[in-house]
Amino acid sequence: MNILKAFISLLVIVLVVITALFIDFTYKTFSYRQNPVKADAIVVLAGGRGRVEEGVRLYRERKAAHLFLIGVDPSVRKSDFYRPLSGEPSPDGVILEKVSRNTLENAILGRDIIMRQDVRSILLITSRYHMKRATILLRNALPRDLAIYPYPVDTRNLKEDWWSHSGSFRLLFTEFYKYCMFRAFFLLAPGELRSGIFPPTSD
Repeated sequence: MNILKAFISLLVIVLVVITALFIDFTYKTFSYRQNPVKADAIVVLAGGRGRVEEGVRLYRERKAAHLFLIGVDPSVRKSDFYRPLSGEPSPDGVILEKVSRNTLENAILGRDIIMRQDVRSILLITSRYHMKRATILLRNALPRDLAIYPYPVDTRNLKEDWWSHSGSFRLLFTEFYKYCMFRAFFLLAPGELRSGIFPPTSD
């Protein structure tokens, strides 16, 4: 009986801790604001609606000298995303990465592209729900002194009153789980992503 009570007590403690961490995760997720600061590069993790369009818009406004589109479809060309109008930045500053297919690959291959340029700060664009996981991966892949400024893009499938929408809750909890897995990994293996090869890039 004592073992059963101890197990139940431990289970309650674990559930309380997970709940507290999840609430903190969601609070910080919704605390991100679109702050279009000037940076050396705009890094867009492609795949979600509105991400690439927002990155291109900021590049047109000269918020950065480079625009890196990470994880785009292999069939697309640079001109499909960006055709400069008179007085707008050159397309030479736009670089497409077409190999990565998940966030971990985005961080590894994105790191190698970013480090080829003289970049000391990036404006990171991805969906709001995806921002914390993307940030921790890039934070652990890039040099410690490189500044990362989150720039979230909102999506229809994530509601601020997430507790009353099952789809939003599932989306956030899935991201929370993945974030925790990577957080635990980096506690055990800090700096693991900071070394690697430099694969060829695609324009």
